[in-house]
Amino acid sequence: MGLCTIFTFSISLSSLLLLLLLLLHYPFSLSLSLSFFVALIHGGGLSLRCGDCGAHLKSVEEAQEHAELTSHANFSESAEAVLNLICTTCSKPCRSQTEVDLHTKRTGHADFIDKTLEAAKPIELEAAAKPKDDVVVAAEEGAAAAASKGGQSEGELDGCPEVNKSMLEELESMGFPTARATRALHFSGNSSIEGAINWIAEHEDDPDIDEMPLVPAETKAEANKPSLTPEEMKLKAQELRERARKKKEEEEKRMEREREKERIRIGKELLEAKRIEEDNERKRLLALRKAEKDEEKRAREKIRQKLEEDKAERRRKLGLPPEDPGAAKPSAPPVEEKKSSLPIKPATKAERMRDCLRSLKQHHKDEDAKVKRAFQTLLTYVGNVARSPDEEKFRKIRLTNPSFQERVGNLRGGIEFLEICGFEKLEGDEFLFLPRDKVDISVLNIAGSELNSAIANPFFGVL
Repeated sequence: MGLCTIFTFSISLSSLLLLLLLLLHYPFSLSLSLSFFVALIHGGGLSLRCGDCGAHLKSVEEAQEHAELTSHANFSESAEAVLNLICTTCSKPCRSQTEVDLHTKRTGHADFIDKTLEAAKPIELEAAAKPKDDVVVAAEEGAAAAASKGGQSEGELDGCPEVNKSMLEELESMGFPTARATRALHFSGNSSIEGAINWIAEHEDDPDIDEMPLVPAETKAEANKPSLTPEEMKLKAQELRERARKKKEEEEKRMEREREKERIRIGKELLEAKRIEEDNERKRLLALRKAEKDEEKRAREKIRQKLEEDKAERRRKLGLPPEDPGAAKPSAPPVEEKKSSLPIKPATKAERMRDCLRSLKQHHKDEDAKVKRAFQTLLTYVGNVARSPDEEKFRKIRLTNPSFQERVGNLRGGIEFLEICGFEKLEGDEFLFLPRDKVDISVLNIAGSELNSAIANPFFGVL
C-alpha cells in the first residue's frame, strides 16, 4: 500500500512539473495543458512507443500497421507527444529532426514552428487498452501466419509490399513514420538506407507519402512462382548473354561512329592548320624576297655612290672639273646589256638555293670568313662539275672527308645546297654523288650565279 502511494505521488509530482513547463512555454494553451495533465493523472499518454525498435507512433492505427509489418508486439504508452514541426514557408509538417534536415537541404527552408503540443491528443486508458490488445493480437497472428507459411511476408495480410525489416526498423528509429519508411524502401528497391532517405527527400511533397503502398495480387503471385528448371535457366542465361552481346555490339558501333567523327574533326583541323601554315610561309617568303631586293638595291646604291665619290676624287686630284651628271647617263645601256646576258633562272631552284645560302649566313652571323670560305668551296664544287661533267671525281664527294666537313658539312644548309644542284646520298650516306644523266648545266649555272651574288653582296643575309 505504501509503495502504491509513493508511486502515485511520484507520478503526480512529475505531471505537475510538466504542467508548469507547458504553462511557461505555452501560456495560450491552458486547456491543452490541462487535458495533458488529466491524461497523465488517469494513466493515459500522448503516443505509443514500440519497445522492440523504439518507433514513436501517434495513434493506435499506426501501431497496428507497425505490428503487421514488423511483428513487434511490445508497445507502451508514452507521455511524450510525437514531434510536429511545421515549415513557416511551405507549411510542410515534419515528424523528426531527420525530416527537418532533409527538407532544409532540399528546399532551403530553415524556419519551423513547433506545434507538437497543439496537435497532441491524449490517449485515454479505456480507449487505449483495446487497441493495444488488438496490436498484440495482430502481431501474434502475423507471426503465426509467417511461421506456418514458411517465412511468407506478413504484409500479404493487407496487400502491403515486402520490405527489409531491419532497414524499416532503422528508418523508424530515425523518426520516419511506418508508412513513409515502407513506401521509401519499396520504391527504392530495398537497396539501402541511403537510397530510401534519398527517395523520401525527392518525394516528400507527394500527397500520398504517408499512405501505406499496396501491391497487386498478381505481383505477389508472380513472386511465389516456382523456381526455373535447369533447362529454362540455361535458356534464360543464353537469352541474357545474347542480349548483353547485342548491347555491347551496339555500344561498340556507337563508339566507332564517335571515333570516326572525332577523326574527321581532327583531320579538318590539321588541314586548316596546314593551310594557315603554308599561307604564313608564303607571306614570309614574299617578305624575305622583298627585303632581299631592298637590301640589294641599297647595296648597289651604296657601291654606286662610292664609285662616284672615288671618280670625283680622282678628277679633283687631276685638276679636272667635276663631271656633269647628265653626261654619265648614256653609259647605262651596256650595263643593261650585260644584265640581260645573265642566264634565265627557274624561280623554284633559285629561291631554294638562295634560302639555303641565306640560312647558312644567318646561322653564322659573326663568322664572315667561315661563311665566305663555305660559299667559295661550294662554288668550286659546282664549277668543277659544270666545266667537266664527264669527270666522276668531280661528281662524287666523300661526306666523311675532314676538309669537306670543316668547310661545308658542318654548316647548316651546305649539303642541302648541293642536293638542290642534283647531288644524291649513296652507300649509307657516305658519299654525295651526281649521276651523269642528271647533270643540268643550267641549274649549275644558276648555282654559280647565286654563289657569286652572295659572295659579292656585303649585305646578303643581313636582313
